[in-house]
Amino acid sequence: MTTTLRPTEPLQRAADGTRSRRYQVCVNSRPVGAIHLGTHPVFGDAVARILDLRIEEPDRRRGRGTVAALAAEEVARGWGCGRIEAAVPADAETALRLATALGYVVRNRNMRKTLGDTPPDLPAGSRARPMTEAEFGPWLDKGREDYAQHWIARGVPEAEARAKSERDHAMLLPDGPATPDMLLSVLEHEGTRVGTLWLALRDEGAFVFDVETGTAHRGRGHGRTLMLLAEAQAVAAGKRTIGLNVFAGNTPAERLYESLGYETTEYSLYKQLL
Repeated sequence: MTTTLRPTEPLQRAADGTRSRRYQVCVNSRPVGAIHLGTHPVFGDAVARILDLRIEEPDRRRGRGTVAALAAEEVARGWGCGRIEAAVPADAETALRLATALGYVVRNRNMRKTLGDTPPDLPAGSRARPMTEAEFGPWLDKGREDYAQHWIARGVPEAEARAKSERDHAMLLPDGPATPDMLLSVLEHEGTRVGTLWLALRDEGAFVFDVETGTAHRGRGHGRTLMLLAEAQAVAAGKRTIGLNVFAGNTPAERLYESLGYETTEYSLYKQLL
C-alpha cells in the first residue's frame, strides 16, 4: 500500500508572512486522515511546523501517521526548510512516541498549576521587594543572553536565537520594570539578595517568565521560595492558575516544579532536516 499526501488547498500566505497548506493523507488514493503544514511565525520560512496531524480511527496503528510525518518532512525540504517543529499535548502519548521515534527532540515543555485561595507564606528570613531601575539593566542583559543560549543549545542558529531574545524581551517589557502586569522582584534572605523573579499577570492566569537563584546561593531552597513568591503574587492578583516553560535538560528545575504540583500540558519538539 502507498501512503501519500494530497493537497486540499492552494499554498496559503498569511499576513505575518508565514505559508501553510492542508493535505489529505491517502492510502492508495483513499483518504485516511489530514495534515496541516506551515512555516514558523518567529523563525520564518526556514523552519516548518506540523500544525495538525490526524489519522482516522480505523486506520490508526498501521503506520499511517509515521509515513505522513515523513512525507511532511519532504514537503518542508521542498519549501527550503532546514528544521521542522511540532507541539504535542501532554496527554497525546501516541503522538509523542511517534515524534521521538522519528528523531524529534523535546526542546521544552509548558507546565501549569491550579492555585488555591490563600497565598503561601515565604520561609522565615526571606522577603521580596520590587526590582529597582538600577538593577533592571544588568538583569535584562543577563536574561537576554541566557535566553539566547537556551535556544542555541537546542538547535537554533545563533543569529536567530539572539534576534528572538531581543524581540521577545522588547515586546514583553517595553516600559522596563514599569511595564503593566509585569512583576519584577528581588528575593532577599536575611538581608542578602539571593534571586530574582519575573511574573506576568494575564487574563487567563499568571505566567513565570524567569526565575533565578544567584550562583553563590543555590542548593539552599531559594528556588522553591521564589516559586512560592510567584504563587503568592498570582493569588494576590486574583489569578487561579500559574504556568511556566521549562527547557529540556534542566533537571533540577523540572524536579522542583513537579514537587510543587505543576503538571505538563504540552511538549515542544524539533528535528533538523538533513
